Amino acid sequence: MSIELRHSHLPIAERSVHVVEAGDAQGRSFLFLHGWPESWRTWEAVMGVAGDDARLIAVDLPGIGESAGAVTGGSKSRLAEVVHELVQRLNLTDVTLVGHDVGGMAAYAYLRQYDDVAGVVIMNTVIPGVAPWNEMLANPYIWHFGFHAVPALPETLVQGHQVEYFSYFYDALSVDAGRITPHLRTAHAAAYASDTALTAGFDFYRAFAQDARDNTAFAKNGPIGTPLLYLRGEGEGGDIATYARGFRDAGIDNLVTALVPDAGHFTQEEAPAHVWKLISDFATSLPARR
Repeated sequence: MSIELRHSHLPIAERSVHVVEAGDAQGRSFLFLHGWPESWRTWEAVMGVAGDDARLIAVDLPGIGESAGAVTGGSKSRLAEVVHELVQRLNLTDVTLVGHDVGGMAAYAYLRQYDDVAGVVIMNTVIPGVAPWNEMLANPYIWHFGFHAVPALPETLVQGHQVEYFSYFYDALSVDAGRITPHLRTAHAAAYASDTALTAGFDFYRAFAQDARDNTAFAKNGPIGTPLLYLRGEGEGGDIATYARGFRDAGIDNLVTALVPDAGHFTQEEAPAHVWKLISDFATSLPARR
């Protein structure tokens, strides 16, 4: 489906955030945060199937793509601060915040720090400091967590090879890697073309230990009532019930989960129509905030 995309660059906290909007500016709003190694374009297919009666907003995370000014160190709490300022700047009073992968980690940090969104959707990720985080760190198949955290080395080895390196993950973690098209792969690689963008992306991993400490501290502040939808691809692996227990043990009281069939880690690109239906149905069930 062809959609009209409206691009802008907003000054947020001494940064410039690239914002892409579609749909009805007066409709129920959805704010999408991408993960690594992707850009706002990971949401383009979802925005295309959503129709034009919702306000759809995707951004490049700070330091990635057309967003200038990375969050130093990659802290998800700091990312959440930038997103919060964006929510205020756009006057989003009834927004569903959706985060995939690293964007999901930032959405969780937002959920723990702020109470001004209608609901939160976290997709295809484990949250630092929240079970099964320790089991994930011990999994040898998650080797890239450690590699990406090494200072300077991943930038040196990946620079000039972004398409090839990123494609390893698309191919390994998707049910049908062909759904992540050459156009998308090229666009995502271009978002990390500069040395500073590569560092911004790898810093997301370098911050995991701090993120885990932050999230452990947040859990001590008591339960959270903001509704949370947690999604995983059916072909991604991992027991979704284990993730649900981790969220509830961390104080997330209002939680629902769902598996996306015929999809792996990159669900929004592998199964955009199904992902949108799950997100839309969840948002429709939420009480409006005014």
